[in-house]
Amino acid sequence: MPNRLAQETSPYLLQHADNPVDWWPWSPEAFEEARRRGVPVVLSVGYASCHWCHVMAHESFEDEPTAAYMNEHFVNVKVDREERPDVDAVYMEAVQAATGQGGWPMTVFLTPDKEPFYFGTYFPPAPRHGMPSFRQVLEGVQQAWSGRRDEVTEVAQKIARDLSQRELAYGASKLPGEEELNQALLGLTRDYDATHGGFGGAPKFPPSMAVEFLLRHHARTGAVGALEMAQDTLERMARGGIYDQLGGGFARYSVDRKWEVPHFEKMLYDNALLCRAYAHLWRSTGSELAKRVALETADFMVRELRTNEGGFASALDADSEDPVSGKHVEGAFYVWTPRQLVEVLGEEDAGLAAVHYGVTEEGTFEEGASVLQLPQGDALVESEKIRSIRQRLFEARARRPEPGRDDKVVAAWNGLAIAALAETGAYFDRPDLVNAALAAGDLLVRLHMGPDARLARTSKDGRRGANNGVLEDYADVAEGFLALASVTGEGVWLEFAGFLLDIVLDQFADENGGLYDTAHDAEQLIRRPQDPTDNATPSGWCAAAGALLTYAAHTGAEPHRTAAERALGIVQALGPKAPRFIGHGLAVAEALLDGPREIAVVGDRNDPDTRALVRAALLSTAPGAVVAHGDEQELPLLAGRPLVNGAPAAYVCRNFTCDAPVTSVQELSEKLVQP
Repeated sequence: MPNRLAQETSPYLLQHADNPVDWWPWSPEAFEEARRRGVPVVLSVGYASCHWCHVMAHESFEDEPTAAYMNEHFVNVKVDREERPDVDAVYMEAVQAATGQGGWPMTVFLTPDKEPFYFGTYFPPAPRHGMPSFRQVLEGVQQAWSGRRDEVTEVAQKIARDLSQRELAYGASKLPGEEELNQALLGLTRDYDATHGGFGGAPKFPPSMAVEFLLRHHARTGAVGALEMAQDTLERMARGGIYDQLGGGFARYSVDRKWEVPHFEKMLYDNALLCRAYAHLWRSTGSELAKRVALETADFMVRELRTNEGGFASALDADSEDPVSGKHVEGAFYVWTPRQLVEVLGEEDAGLAAVHYGVTEEGTFEEGASVLQLPQGDALVESEKIRSIRQRLFEARARRPEPGRDDKVVAAWNGLAIAALAETGAYFDRPDLVNAALAAGDLLVRLHMGPDARLARTSKDGRRGANNGVLEDYADVAEGFLALASVTGEGVWLEFAGFLLDIVLDQFADENGGLYDTAHDAEQLIRRPQDPTDNATPSGWCAAAGALLTYAAHTGAEPHRTAAERALGIVQALGPKAPRFIGHGLAVAEALLDGPREIAVVGDRNDPDTRALVRAALLSTAPGAVVAHGDEQELPLLAGRPLVNGAPAAYVCRNFTCDAPVTSVQELSEKLVQP
């Protein structure tokens, strides 16, 4: 019989709706029930495409005796970290402080007052590798609660008190300048893996925000080393197993430092960020590889993640059914053996494919299977034969059991996808991609934005989720709408972005210029999360600074620019010390130092000369440049900017102070590369 989770919209919670565990969603009622019964709470946090979440669910939560023990002695609360990033952030901080590490599934034991007192991540069904079994943990916690409750409660209160006092000491430091950005570049250079690209060792994650900073720094200063690190990193990733050589798109991370073997789940946010990074690399260098990867990644998102409502699903699972064993195995959909190549291609073409994609008898993954990659030295421009082989393998793979899809639409990640698809479509004359971005924007306005412009964090199957948006939702959706405004020339997107950013100023700002991750009127947890550092996505703090700066460049809104500048003080403090963890803030700081530039193109949008000027403006590498074209009544940058002798013209401005207008693409391009 389904439990309470059957009424939820989260695919992760719905995966547990038929567990024998009597799960509750995170709610006041769950903690009231724990208080009524006098029992602690088991908080289990994960997400739908998490491999080890599936493992623990199968081993423990589907086990009748384990479930019976949990139901008897605990109130059990299941949380989707992607729906409630605030809950995840607060208790993950406690887990990391207590154990020195974190991860998912996250398992935390709480008092009925939400105070944590015992922590962990995955627990096996039997003791192994020095870890206790989950049943042992349950029994130990229950015995402590029954026999030493006062002591447990005192510990929990102390932990909660310590967490609540971990407020970020932030006094709106001075703006980051040349010195801080140069020191950040030096710090990235020290961490750079010159052999394999990227930063640090294994596991290695896509450094999307750092790459954007490097590209902007090169554009502003001409620093060759910055461009080389960005270009080499993106090329190595595109050659590696982390990139899907058949279908496009990137896996979550590489388990090794060579980008060879990925953790196979594919996340919308990674692909949105990387699509934009490769498009921007092409814009800087004209790299054909960057163009191909940007377009293939965009096509992957539209083909495999787009929902019936026009939004984009969160993720594809790492696991899928192995056709031979019938078991769910990580990477089964993606890997190949030499024999499988022969079955699809025949002996001769299979040999060519094996060499081209690095498929060996020993394999690069498990049980003799290989992850497809492009070995160093292989041509990056595909021949007609390789294109044919690739298509046949793609079609054969499509007949394999597909990975599961997490269909929930997360506002923030759709904002990132909208920006990536809008720009990629504009750069490469792909109106279908721009239309996909517009459809996702329409869904966010229609379903996620309430009448007061307050955002819902998620939706699924056209049903608005119950959880309120957090800072990254407002910031990233505003970023997506601002990209649509620049690409389409439709001022309504600028207006929608303004609604969201006004809420950021009203609901998320602190008195010192910093930004909280949750709104002033959000549910009060044991600590209000506030984190300016990037994780897999840009921090809400720095994403908001970027959107505020862009909106101010479009409109001249002084409160928004002031708020952006105050928020960027954190980059002055953290950029030189930890550039890998505040890459988006560094990228926004580059835009601030450059102006950012405001490009107003006036003229009939159906005139080829106007369209040529708009395209040249969009292709500018000037950091954070904004582009306005279209209806003068909708876009403030166009006001008072006349045609030149009746011809279309472009005005390049900073802080609404403009140079003399230009009428040719060459003049505009030259003006945009000048300091």
